[in-house]
Amino acid sequence: MAATGVLPFIRGVDLSGNDFKGGYFPDHVKSMSSLRWLKLNRTGLCYLPEELASLQKLEHLSLSHNSLTTLHGELSSLPNLRAVVARANNLKNSGVPDDIFQLDDLSVLDLSYNQLTEIPRDLENSRNMLVLNLSHNSIDAIPNQLFINLTDLLYLDLSDNKLDSLPPQMRRLVHLQTLILNNNPLLHAQLRQLPAMVALQTLHLRNTQRTQNNMPTSLEGLTNLTDVDLSCNDLTRVPECLYSLTSLKRLNLSSNQVSELSLCIDQWTQMETLNLSRNQLTSLPVRPPITLLYCFFNFLNDQFQELNDYDYSAICKLSSLTEFMAANNNLELIPEGLCRCGKLKKLVLNKNRLVTLPEAVHFLTDLETLDVRENPNLVMPPKPVDREAEWYNIDFSLQNQLRLAGASPATVAAAGGGVSPRDHLARKMRLRRRKDCSQDDQAKQVLKGMSDVAQEKKNMEENGDLKYGDLKTRRWDKSLEKPQLDYSEFYLEDVGQVPGVTVWQIENFIPIQVDETFHGKFYEADCYIVLKTFLDDNGALNWQIFYWIGQDATLDKKAGSAIHAVNLRNLLGAECRTIREEMGDESDEFSVVFNNEISYIEGGTASGFYSVEDTQYTVRLYRVYGKKNIKLESVPLKGIKLLTVVCAFLLPGCLRRRSTRMSERESLRLPSSCRARSLRNSGRCWEDNQRRSRNTYQMISHLSDPNYTR
Repeated sequence: MAATGVLPFIRGVDLSGNDFKGGYFPDHVKSMSSLRWLKLNRTGLCYLPEELASLQKLEHLSLSHNSLTTLHGELSSLPNLRAVVARANNLKNSGVPDDIFQLDDLSVLDLSYNQLTEIPRDLENSRNMLVLNLSHNSIDAIPNQLFINLTDLLYLDLSDNKLDSLPPQMRRLVHLQTLILNNNPLLHAQLRQLPAMVALQTLHLRNTQRTQNNMPTSLEGLTNLTDVDLSCNDLTRVPECLYSLTSLKRLNLSSNQVSELSLCIDQWTQMETLNLSRNQLTSLPVRPPITLLYCFFNFLNDQFQELNDYDYSAICKLSSLTEFMAANNNLELIPEGLCRCGKLKKLVLNKNRLVTLPEAVHFLTDLETLDVRENPNLVMPPKPVDREAEWYNIDFSLQNQLRLAGASPATVAAAGGGVSPRDHLARKMRLRRRKDCSQDDQAKQVLKGMSDVAQEKKNMEENGDLKYGDLKTRRWDKSLEKPQLDYSEFYLEDVGQVPGVTVWQIENFIPIQVDETFHGKFYEADCYIVLKTFLDDNGALNWQIFYWIGQDATLDKKAGSAIHAVNLRNLLGAECRTIREEMGDESDEFSVVFNNEISYIEGGTASGFYSVEDTQYTVRLYRVYGKKNIKLESVPLKGIKLLTVVCAFLLPGCLRRRSTRMSERESLRLPSSCRARSLRNSGRCWEDNQRRSRNTYQMISHLSDPNYTR
């Protein structure tokens, strides 16, 4: 085969079942450079062949059921490797290389049935891992950091290990669909992470020491959960959280201590397989019989005649049930409703205390397996004589229930009210015929209406009143009418009638046409509308409408450019769409309009919105001096030396002054508290004047008199 030259084109090879124990491995494998998958199952390999290094395109490698003690070798040199299946070998933790978890595409890892005692080191670096199977090892703990990065997992199997707890980081597995934790001593694991796994579809907790106390209280958020296995645990009843799983299809509660079922099982309308074997059930849930309700419904004697079709067992609601197993219990009877599950194919009731079965069991036409062995007192019901009857009814009438309860004939007759028994089968047949007749009448009316319409059109065609154009369906956009709006105040009448480029700038909410010399030059704080008019292949006018938005443009300009661009399209009657262009991110079509010569100018026009600015007041300092002739002089706004403390106040219509003379040396001798008191006294004078006047005033300053001498 090597001579034919086909080896480089081979995509997959299955070498399983060969004997490679002696170190022999085909050399021609190195020539399969395009190999995508390779299976070496049950080949007796003890180490990885060196020829694998040549398979640079290998994606899937299967090494199951061999004698491998290590995976060190050429795996890390395969850049496209996606799946490694090495189950049922002799691998230990030292034999799992760390560098394979650095492969970017590694998404499937199966190391089940080996001798691992802990999670492989650096496994958390495989961020793209989708399938992880570490079952049937001796792992006793899971590090917390494992599920921090492996958030994309879809399948996780940790069954048959020695785990006694689960890390809280498992709640990050929001994409997980299958979780298998069978045969682990998870006694103290409360499974509080389960409600966060909203995508979960399969949950197996077989032999994990589940009790009523360590089950989660609610699983309502797991709307996709269809398969649950809680067998071989210590449950005394069905956990309440399971009744809320309306999408459940398979439930295994075998080998527990369940002694009763709730009426809430009628919520499992999609249930297909229900296994209740090896429990302590004595009966299946049944609603109270009608005879016990007689005292409450005595006034409804006639209405009880219509209850023949009602079944009082909750299990009859499981219309999709195909397999029901309740072996090794203490059942004496099964409800009639179980035989109303028409899709039932397998019914296992062996090793119970059954006395008989409902007669309706003969009407389970799809039943393939019926196991009632080791029921010593079982008497099979006789087959109904009339097997050709279309309907099979159970008589739940009040008279029949009283008769079965052993009531006297007088009581039975009184309950019937002297009315002769009704033929319910005949009544149903009459209702069906009446319904069929009404449907036929409706169908005839519809056909008559269609024929009348067709005849009317035919007559119109013969008379020439109906044209072909009237029969053709118009497009939805053709039926739209152009809005009658006046754009004359925004655009000229001949706009878009001559091929070329026209540019408008938005100013105060109105488009202002820009001179051709400024085409391609855009202010950063403005918005523009660009119209390109050209002739198409048929010689007709066509348009392209852009509206350009600067990076510093205000909201009014952005909105105005978009609105007026649509107005321009309506004015032209164009079918094109308006194209938004942003500064620095212009499309190639827009750049071609200006021959790829676009430049930006800093600034722009003012916004069209009104702006409110606060009044700015200038702080000034004035110097007031003089005794008889008061003088006012503007001085720089800074501290000055005070020789005489003068308080001057400018009041409406008068100028008041109060001064206290002291030398500079004396003022410096005063303690700071005295100097502060002097200033406070001056301020008190100002407060007195304030109380005397109703108008506002302004204190000018505390100044000194330069003409004063000692």
